[in-house]
Amino acid sequence: MPKSRKESGKSRRDSADQNILLPRPSVGPMRQVGRRLLAAFAVLWATVLLVYLDREDYSDSDDGTVGFIDALYYTTVTLSTTGYGDIAPVSDGARLVNILLITPLRVLFLIILVGTTLEVLTERTREQWRQGRWRSALRDHTVIVGFGTKGRSAAQTLLTTGTPKDRLVLIDPSHHVIKAATEQGYAGVVGDATRSEVLVRAEVQRAKQIVVAPQRDDTAVLVILTARQLKQQLRIVAAVREEENAPLLRQSGADAVIMSSSAAGRLLGLSVLSPNASSVMEDLIQQGTGLSLSERPVTKAEAGGSPRECADLVVTVVRGHRLLGFDDPEAARLELTDRVVVIHRSTPSPRTASG
Repeated sequence: MPKSRKESGKSRRDSADQNILLPRPSVGPMRQVGRRLLAAFAVLWATVLLVYLDREDYSDSDDGTVGFIDALYYTTVTLSTTGYGDIAPVSDGARLVNILLITPLRVLFLIILVGTTLEVLTERTREQWRQGRWRSALRDHTVIVGFGTKGRSAAQTLLTTGTPKDRLVLIDPSHHVIKAATEQGYAGVVGDATRSEVLVRAEVQRAKQIVVAPQRDDTAVLVILTARQLKQQLRIVAAVREEENAPLLRQSGADAVIMSSSAAGRLLGLSVLSPNASSVMEDLIQQGTGLSLSERPVTKAEAGGSPRECADLVVTVVRGHRLLGFDDPEAARLELTDRVVVIHRSTPSPRTASG
């Protein structure tokens, strides 16, 4: 019979959830196997001890007496539910011990032996529950598409400026990249970000902003178009490798386009002309140390005054959608609705300072 729409929709969600990786404490497979073996041996020897201490109340059909080897033999066939019947409890006390102690130990031993199967059955339910909680709590987060050099640097900068790690969601087509990122505490989605269902898994429709940093410019264009279709009021910052593709990314809906290769080339040229100036520029774009470049609103105390009167060094005034340079006559008097781009001394966030 064909599946109903509800069943097919649930099947798609289940398969999609397998591509969402959330951070978790990592326990190696050898350690898991070692723990189970130790638990199984502990149950085995506890049962042997019970039988051996109560050996006078057991009968062996072979010679009538029960020694240590007999106790070990009886324990193994009992815990494995084989039960040959050649050794059996004959007194009421021994039978009561079998009912109250050895039978629960037998059940515990079997649970340990099939623990791997039980874990597989329960792990999926536990993971779906974790992902449900994660989705319900995810609001106004930042999605980073592409966790290569640019994506990692963007994530590190956001963390340095105080963004919690659980407010970042990574998307990358490589399962190994996302798995390595989750081991560092990130949440990640494995998939092609040009597809809307992948962006939906990262809850882009409820995100505040998205950083688009794939390896190819044409991929960036498709990601921007798809993200803009899912949410109109989404801030999109994209990286472009070739400067000639920057207008295309802006036309696709990017709010800001960073030309990575051109920026690196300008820093290289600046390093040749003035090594000290390039060091200052590197310091400005590296958050958390030395001097930092940031944007903030104009305070009530600063409104009506000159940018030179601000406590921080103002380099640009943002008025509406226009950028006014520090020497622009229109920027001579700050308005309360303005925003200013300033240079200030970095103050590491408590999260960063605590390590």
